Amino acid sequence: MSTKRQPSFGLPADAGAIVVGSFEMSSGRRFDWHEHPVHQLVWCARGVLAVSVGAAVWVLPPPRALWIPAGVVHAVEASRPATMRSVYVRRRGCRIRWTAPTVVAASPLVCELIGFLADPSAAARSRGHAERLLLDLLRPLEANPIELTLPRDPRSRRVADVLLSDPADPRTLAAFARTAGACARTLARLFLAETGSTFGQWRTHLRLRAALTHMAAGVPVAVVAERVGYRSASAFIASFRRLLGVAPGAYFATAAHGGHVAGDSAG
Repeated sequence: MSTKRQPSFGLPADAGAIVVGSFEMSSGRRFDWHEHPVHQLVWCARGVLAVSVGAAVWVLPPPRALWIPAGVVHAVEASRPATMRSVYVRRRGCRIRWTAPTVVAASPLVCELIGFLADPSAAARSRGHAERLLLDLLRPLEANPIELTLPRDPRSRRVADVLLSDPADPRTLAAFARTAGACARTLARLFLAETGSTFGQWRTHLRLRAALTHMAAGVPVAVVAERVGYRSASAFIASFRRLLGVAPGAYFATAAHGGHVAGDSAG
């Protein structure tokens, strides 16, 4: 994995309210933990991005973008080649008041405006209109992140690392105990104490996070279910719905059609 720290970006004094940065990200490239003194809208024009804030992870295909308020520490990773567009928004005068990361629908018009604002030759008056329109168009989606805190103890972390590399590994906690250097009861206690979840809950979150990445790349649900360790597509769909509130087929379709408006974009 290629890890690089994205610069802490501040808008030049002579820049407008918005500056757009473009980043070509190879498979496995990661911008490690960092923050910006300005607001940021992360949009994946091509491929799939995963944005982490603490233990929360948002998976972003092109129909979705993530608003990250200024000062929020985050990391961005591409599991496959992707084009990332970062829209940096000056805090002064910004009408959006969201205080936590917020998923928004990247509608075709929003995407066109981001592309227009990425062109430094755009006339100042036109840029001003486009900046205001872009911010007015941002509409939040009902989208819960997947929480995945990694355990710290070497024994439980050994189990976690195996599952991170292969979410479909079918072994029970008792089976993992034989190679982890701890009994099943100790491993269960460690997972609960260090992640806030039982081992079963933690593995479900891990599998669904992996599933979102596959789904965002267009992999059929039945294939995704098998890849992340479910015995049937129906079992996967039921688990997905319990955690994320919708069926897998509706998760990205909602974003593609503009999504459910959860509040006023001006906050």
